[in-house]
Amino acid sequence: MSVDGDNKADFQLTWEALIERHRRTCADLQEATEYGAYGLAVLVLRETVGKTVMERSAKGPGFDFWIGDEEDSQLPFKGLARFEVSGILNGDDSAVQARVTQKKKQVSVSDIHGSPAYIAVVEFGRPLTRVESK
Repeated sequence: MSVDGDNKADFQLTWEALIERHRRTCADLQEATEYGAYGLAVLVLRETVGKTVMERSAKGPGFDFWIGDEEDSQLPFKGLARFEVSGILNGDDSAVQARVTQKKKQVSVSDIHGSPAYIAVVEFGRPLTRVESK
């Protein structure tokens, strides 16, 4: 999987073949894309930016997670950054960039926190993850 945006990297993804029981665990393809994007984005962020998820955000502030340094335990929110994740099942570069732009606008609602924000868009067709800071 290629990573682009503020940092560039390549990662090898491997998985076991799916069986019918696996396919039935998430028949909602949109939800599966969202959850898959969360998983990959968290791993990519950790490897490229050195940050990890500290807390799930409440609904409403325009981002998914609070992130920080793993050894940092200064909750609530001191020294943390915001992290918004989105998944695209299959899209070209313009679709990925359009989603990044949309998510940057969405995160702007919470700019009053004064903390940095990261946006990750995972596109599963290639696959590709774009990570940009705001």
